[in-house]
Amino acid sequence: MTYAAELVFWLAGGVILYAYAGYALLVTLLAHLRPRSARAGSDLPPVSLIVPAYNESAWIARKLENSLALDYPRDRLEILVISSGSDDGTEAVAQGYASAGVRTIVQPARAGKEAAMQEAARHARGEILVFTDANAILNRDAIRLMVRWFADPDVGCVAGEKRVAAESGESSGAGEGAYWLYESTVKRFDSTVGSAMGAAGELCAIRAELMTAREHDNIIEDFVLSMRVVEAGYRLVYEHGAVATEEASTRFEDVFERRARIAAGGFQSIWRLRSLLDPRRGIVWWQYVSHRVLRWALAPFLLPMLVIINWSLVSARPIYRAMLLAQVMFYGAAVTGWWLRRTALGRLRIVAFPFFFSAANAAVLVGCARFVTGRQSVLWKRTRP
Repeated sequence: MTYAAELVFWLAGGVILYAYAGYALLVTLLAHLRPRSARAGSDLPPVSLIVPAYNESAWIARKLENSLALDYPRDRLEILVISSGSDDGTEAVAQGYASAGVRTIVQPARAGKEAAMQEAARHARGEILVFTDANAILNRDAIRLMVRWFADPDVGCVAGEKRVAAESGESSGAGEGAYWLYESTVKRFDSTVGSAMGAAGELCAIRAELMTAREHDNIIEDFVLSMRVVEAGYRLVYEHGAVATEEASTRFEDVFERRARIAAGGFQSIWRLRSLLDPRRGIVWWQYVSHRVLRWALAPFLLPMLVIINWSLVSARPIYRAMLLAQVMFYGAAVTGWWLRRTALGRLRIVAFPFFFSAANAAVLVGCARFVTGRQSVLWKRTRP
């Protein structure tokens, strides 16, 4: 029994270590040894910048001012706002920018972000569609940097970089910012090796002809939309110079809710993108399983199991006592981060990152339960400022 427990312990620990660190190291090494370059061009194709919005009256004016200030020829940049069921004056604010060339599309009933994106795409005139969230502020040359990669016919989608400004709010925002820094680094090397594994809805560009309408109820529509492009045989390039910055959530509850929703969508997407689980897809299969599937569907369940097995082995060998102590210290730091989340000390990475890591993985378990029971709505639940 001790031998079997030891075997399971090391296998589980190996999977967790690989999912969060080993893959990142391998893909970084491969990116330096065998980079696969995409061809960038200098053309400036017609672009439609699409802003899906639901009750964004507090943000939409700032978003449109930011969009109008982007460094892209105005005669080649169409700005579309699609308001989906808003009842807080979002549409009126957006329509006030009509004289500046902003078009506003109104969906009277709220049907979810993906339905809004598909509806806006039907009205868009651009060859390239750039989707961006209403509360995401773009750097001035973001669109120029992204569209240059579409000169390569193998590129079907370009992901921008998401950054979280963690100057305000609870310490979970600091942990989330650290996570997105790590995630952006892995995506960058993913892209160099083959394809980035998904685009964030804060900033994503896609060829208009590749917009798919296979489903309208994807929970994480941005991820599925971008990975459908990879599924179709195109590359998803990551442009780290195109940055979308959003403010960190001010409350831990909002961060947890968002992570649980993403987790539920992750389980849904694993099924809907199951063709990517075919090893015959080569490096894309390896990237998808390593970067996404293991972290969504396996590692979060192995983490609590690792503690339980470690506890049963504590008297077997000294190394297991050391391992248990390390786990206790890590989760102790997470609990400390939770207690200090509303203080300046809670922003210290020594407690903020363990807190966010633990909460994010706990949210996966909640998200899994929601997906299995069908309780996760496709409609985005707005977080409070």
